[in-house]
Amino acid sequence: MNLIVAVSENWGIGRGNRLIFSIREDLKRFREITMGKVVVMGHNTFKSLPNGRPLAGRVNIVLSRNESLCLPGAVVLGSIDALTEHLRDFRPQDVFIIGGAQVYGRLMDRCSRAYVTKVHAAPPADVFMPDMDTAPGWRLAEQSQTFNADGLEYTYCLYKR
Repeated sequence: MNLIVAVSENWGIGRGNRLIFSIREDLKRFREITMGKVVVMGHNTFKSLPNGRPLAGRVNIVLSRNESLCLPGAVVLGSIDALTEHLRDFRPQDVFIIGGAQVYGRLMDRCSRAYVTKVHAAPPADVFMPDMDTAPGWRLAEQSQTFNADGLEYTYCLYKR
């Protein structure tokens, strides 16, 4: 499995159930990387998607304690064990964890790659991603040049386990 996330300098990812960054170029990259793949998310992340709808062109899986939850266009699973069973039909490199913080925290150690957009800013956040720079077993394998868009500087980083 993989994970994909945009983070602030202090690994913030959201505030008030919304992303703290919306960089057009990064959203385009997210779409390119995940298109045709499986995306795994928590219920709050699903609710935060545009129009509260599944991401088109991808298999959407929502982890929720409420297994009776009905989300048209998404598969709802109630546990990590159920997720593991369901993902047996997919190649691990085709599965992307897309949030939120609890899902990242629970599945990060099952991932082999992390596609991290590091934004060089620290706006207020109330949801944070575990710090990949200090996470045991993870190393920064690749880092892009610094880009500037929408008034923000950011770098694409690939972490590997």
